[in-house]
Amino acid sequence: MAELDLEGLNGLKRSHYCGTIRLEDAQKDVVLMGWVDKCRNLGGLVFIDLRDRSGIVQCAINQETAPEAFQKAGSLRNEFVIAIEGTVAPRAVPSTNVTLATKDVEIITKKLHILNPCKPLPMNISDEQLPDEGLRMQYRYLDLRKPRMVRNLTMRHRVTKAVRDYFDANGFLEIETPNLVASTPEGARDYLVPSRVNPGKFYALPQSPQLYKQMLMVSGLDRYFQIARCFRDEDLRADRQPEFTQIDMEMSFVERDDVLAMIEGLVGHIFRETKNMEVPAHFQRMTYADALEKYGSDKPDLRTDMVIQNLTEAFGQTGFAVIDDGVSKGQAVKGFVVKGQGGATRKEQDLFKTFGVAAKLPGLFFIANTSNGIKSSLLKFLGEEKAAAICAKAGAQVGDLLVLAVGPSKELSVALGKVRLDIANHLNLLDPNEYKLLWVVDFPMFSWSDEENRLVAEHHPFTSPLPSDMDRLESEPLTVRAAAYDLVLNGMELASGSVRIHQRNLQERILKCIGLSIEEAEAKFGFLLEAFGYGAPPHAGIALGLDRLTALLVGESSIREVIAFPKNTNGVDLMTGAPVVVTDEQMKLVHLQYDL
Repeated sequence: MAELDLEGLNGLKRSHYCGTIRLEDAQKDVVLMGWVDKCRNLGGLVFIDLRDRSGIVQCAINQETAPEAFQKAGSLRNEFVIAIEGTVAPRAVPSTNVTLATKDVEIITKKLHILNPCKPLPMNISDEQLPDEGLRMQYRYLDLRKPRMVRNLTMRHRVTKAVRDYFDANGFLEIETPNLVASTPEGARDYLVPSRVNPGKFYALPQSPQLYKQMLMVSGLDRYFQIARCFRDEDLRADRQPEFTQIDMEMSFVERDDVLAMIEGLVGHIFRETKNMEVPAHFQRMTYADALEKYGSDKPDLRTDMVIQNLTEAFGQTGFAVIDDGVSKGQAVKGFVVKGQGGATRKEQDLFKTFGVAAKLPGLFFIANTSNGIKSSLLKFLGEEKAAAICAKAGAQVGDLLVLAVGPSKELSVALGKVRLDIANHLNLLDPNEYKLLWVVDFPMFSWSDEENRLVAEHHPFTSPLPSDMDRLESEPLTVRAAAYDLVLNGMELASGSVRIHQRNLQERILKCIGLSIEEAEAKFGFLLEAFGYGAPPHAGIALGLDRLTALLVGESSIREVIAFPKNTNGVDLMTGAPVVVTDEQMKLVHLQYDL
């Protein structure tokens, strides 16, 4: 049984964090507090690896010089909470762990205080291997002790601080907006909150601060930002949570390029402050149409080339029924070049074909440009001269592999975009330490929803159309482009924004396009429409995903790894059990009853 210091700290003050001790601190008396990461008993000498959020330091307890502390150390186990009083000394044999910041020092312990014991652990804190995610979520307070999670949450803090510093330096005001709002159609389902004092009425949790940020611009506050909590009742996956955080901003008297320049400056500042690295001052731009055509995605990953090309004309008539029949039906032949893979084996090509099957392609074809000539199953139809011309057209040089498929043009690009990424991942072409930033612009204003049998806003209904497309709003709405823009980082949508509508008549036209009558528009957005009549300035803005940005900066594939207390894929908090059944009395207070 551990001998506890029942009086607690009893005036004892921590002098240093464990991970901050260095050789220059030698001979200093220190008081450290933290958790036992490891404990090794070598007979007359006990070594404790003491850990806090800053790192680990070794503490040595000698039976002869500190007999009382040595006796207490005999009862220690991993994750006991202890305090150490001792003196910093050079480590006789520095740790072989070169990543350990305290590898050259140790603490010669004089006193040991056991502040709290620890039960047998459901998971190993010091093990870098991750246990089952459900177990991690259930014991999240233990999982957060892992150095990996401390690193992730520290990065999130540093990103947030950099955002606040940058916007403050550029004249923005941080303004909070409500979390209990009116339900409005913004694309996802709302979380509803019943009102006790207004029977039968509900608040919604905000999907974004969109309408409030526009109201702030009407208010003349000119430059707003907020680290905003948002809530969406949607199906979950690695980069989605029911509640998430976005870096929200809005500016008055600006156009698209003003917002893009401001965000380029922000992202550059974040990278300098958190990773000590530079990114380009201005990011590449690409239209939505080009992104879909060349990469099969509106969020292309540019860390590898492999641009999808339309090669239909280069093929012409081949005598190969699959291609000829497809082209005769108006389909396209498209492909991309994989550099240096001209020597890919049959087994490797078969693997690539499985990527095509996963993307729902009927088949993939290959032309390998090798030092021994063209190699392809299509040679008997194309001939070597035509195959070489197709390689030249596609830019497939000696040593390269041309990956091809046939199908309806738009769907084919999307499918090849997936194959492109699968091949790039398989060949380790996507460097996690490389950051490719891209603006995708000129999105469609609307898309058609088969489920709702109506037009829906591609971004949201407060986005302004491009002025050049305005005259087609009613006659050809699906051809209208929006003054919208997304920021993409390594194949992930990092931010989404637009120039906003600031005139009532245009807002009413857009709402009518998505099926809202004037009466319905008044009922749902009357306050917004009225506000536009009181001198609303031109304005534009954007919101960046704080969770996604932090995950990318620390190399995590899931945003759950950068959120302190996330939900699982069923929207459940396994630690607290939320959501939970509430009492009948609680239901009555908000005028509800169950109907399951």
